Amino acid sequence: MIRAILFDLDGTLIDSERETAEAMARALLRGHDIAIEQYDRDFIIGRSWAAIYESLRTRYPALTWAREELVGRTAALRDEVFAEQGITVLPGARGALKLSREYFSARALVTGSARVEVLQVLPLVGPDAAFETIVAAEDVPRSKPDPVGYLSAMEQIGVRPAECLVVEDSVAGIAAGRAAGAIVLAVRAGNFGGWDQSGAHRVVDTLEALTPALVGELFAQYGGPP
Repeated sequence: MIRAILFDLDGTLIDSERETAEAMARALLRGHDIAIEQYDRDFIIGRSWAAIYESLRTRYPALTWAREELVGRTAALRDEVFAEQGITVLPGARGALKLSREYFSARALVTGSARVEVLQVLPLVGPDAAFETIVAAEDVPRSKPDPVGYLSAMEQIGVRPAECLVVEDSVAGIAAGRAAGAIVLAVRAGNFGGWDQSGAHRVVDTLEALTPALVGELFAQYGGPP
C-alpha cells in the first residue's frame, strides 16, 4: 500500500511565486539598482533557486551577491509583500494536508525553495502544514528533475519509493518523483507555467480530488514491488 505522501510546495500547495518575484525585484532594485524584466519574474515559476540565480548572473553582470545572500534578501522582503498582498493557498490544499496527517503514516515536503522561504509560508497555510521532514533547496546537491531530494526525504521518513505518492505540478518535479520510483500525482490548479504534466501517473484539476479512494486506485493500477 501507499504509506507516505511527499508534497511539492509552490504550484502544488500554494502560489507564492509571484510574491517571491516581487520581493526579488525589490531586493535587486534596492540593493543593486537592478530593474529586472518580466522574463525574470516569469522564469522563477517552477524553478529552483540554483537555476534562478544562474539566470540572473548571466543577464545582470552587476549582480555581486552570492546565491545565499540573494535568497536571504528576497525572503526578508517577502514578509513585506505578503503583508500587502497575502498568500494564495491553492484549491483543496488545506484539505489534502489534513488528509495527509490522518491517512498516511509518513509525509514530507520536498521543494526547490530555500528553507527560510518554506518556514516563512507554511504557518500562513495552517497547522496541518507543519512538516517534520522538509528537504529544501540547500539540502541537496542537485535540484529537480534530479530525484535526490525525494530519495533523501524517503530515507528520512523510512519508506521505500514504491510505498510513496509524490504530489507535484512541474515537469521537473514530476520527472524527479518518477525517477525516485514513486507514484506521481500532478495537479493542474497551480500549473501557471503551462508545464506538460503528462509524465505523471495521474493528473487532477485540484487537490480536492485527493481522496483515500484515489490513493487506493493509484496503488492498484501502478503499485507493487519495485
